Amino acid sequence: MNSELLHQLALTLVPNIGDVQAKILINHFGDASSVFKAKKSELEKMEGIGEVRAKSIKEFDEFHLAEHEMKFIEKYKIKTLFLTDENYPKRLLNCYDSPTLLFYKGNADLNASKILAIVGTRSNTDYGKQFTEKLVRDLSEQNILIISGLAHGIDAIAHKAALKNNLPTVGVVGHGLDKVYPSENTNLAKDMVKDGGGILSEFFSGTKPDKHNFPLRNRIVAGLSDATVVVETNIKGGSMITAKLADAYNRDVFAVPGRTSDKVSSGCNHLIKYNKAILLTDAEELMDVLGWQEKKKERVKQQKELFIELSAEEKQIIQLLQEKEMVHIDEINLQSGLSSSAAAAAILNLELQNVIASLPGKMYKLI
Repeated sequence: MNSELLHQLALTLVPNIGDVQAKILINHFGDASSVFKAKKSELEKMEGIGEVRAKSIKEFDEFHLAEHEMKFIEKYKIKTLFLTDENYPKRLLNCYDSPTLLFYKGNADLNASKILAIVGTRSNTDYGKQFTEKLVRDLSEQNILIISGLAHGIDAIAHKAALKNNLPTVGVVGHGLDKVYPSENTNLAKDMVKDGGGILSEFFSGTKPDKHNFPLRNRIVAGLSDATVVVETNIKGGSMITAKLADAYNRDVFAVPGRTSDKVSSGCNHLIKYNKAILLTDAEELMDVLGWQEKKKERVKQQKELFIELSAEEKQIIQLLQEKEMVHIDEINLQSGLSSSAAAAAILNLELQNVIASLPGKMYKLI
């Protein structure tokens, strides 16, 4: 029996130990086995752990549940991805609440160079379906990994469009890998695995698709991806949670606008109205924002001639970008000495003049 895997599984079962605390423990001890071998007095002294959590670790006695899960993993050839594993998704690892352990059935590279989440309502319109299919089709030459939640509606449409256009696609689910929910998507899930994609979960086998699991699922969708596209959603839809999480993780969020009279687009329109998402009309626009396509040489030459017309504020930002390949918006605000509004105005002008480009994670670079 793999002792380390047993302890990794067990760590996710310890009461009062969530993903944040697990990360603290692994950063300190190096592996899960050492956490359980540690003295209670050492655990108690750790910031973020304390007496109650230390007691939970030392008194944990349900290793039989971890052993049962190991048998399931072995029987169905499930891959496990622990925080310290080389193949653990690096984008997700950078999120403060990244899952301690992931269960994965599939072969898609979760550290691919380009990863896009596409989410939306379960009750899509023909407009939403057609937009999603065209977006994926227009991205088909970009070797992009498409992420979604394997739900009815926009999720399933995005997965199917990816398969049709020979793009790998991964579904993140809010239950164990012993089932597919909704069951109507069982064959879709099999096709995704077979065609180089996969199914991903943080839940043990036997875990039901309870309502409270889906916000947890949504954080994985958002954290795995460079950007999230919301196609159609009610203002209280689950996709709004994904969009909010993606923004909190400093990932770009795109929303497809809809008619003001359409309730199914109310969430997208809200995101756009309050500057929580970039208005999206086509694939080329998305690739431009994310820096996923090369600029024409003639255009670059023209851009460099614009430098002589820069304002004092714009010159300060250009100087920062000349020192580093990429700079985060927070660093620009801090290092430039400009007010947030002045920096934002200067950045916008530079983008409009095609002097700088925005990248995923609110990063900027010179073109």
